[in-house]
Amino acid sequence: MSPLIRRARPSARSLLAPPMRGGSRSVIDRSAAALEPIWNVVCAIPRGSASTYGAVARAAGLPGRARLVGFALRVAPAELNLPWHRVVAAQGRIAFPRGSQHFREQVRRLRAEGVRVEKGRVAAAALELFGPP
Repeated sequence: MSPLIRRARPSARSLLAPPMRGGSRSVIDRSAAALEPIWNVVCAIPRGSASTYGAVARAAGLPGRARLVGFALRVAPAELNLPWHRVVAAQGRIAFPRGSQHFREQVRRLRAEGVRVEKGRVAAAALELFGPP
């Protein structure tokens, strides 16, 4: 566990909803400890690259949990300074609605790092997939 995440753990816990109740195996553990692998993978995406929600989930050992990656980015404490802008939807598409403030901010940040973004998509050469898709 990285020291940065260890320091942020109390803040993360306060942001997260209490665990869901039920006997189903599909209940997602939304504690800070469960989200740390996702945060670590996002921190590992190199400057000038991007990755998809699905690839981040697989690299964190959570295949099929792309939506959990989105949740983890949304609730991450600001102190982590996660490079959230390096995570995009499938085929390099920016997930935010075109023209929204978040869309413009993600495009701005990616371009500032030298990533080519055209028509709301990141160039395939910039995608870091962390192994086979």
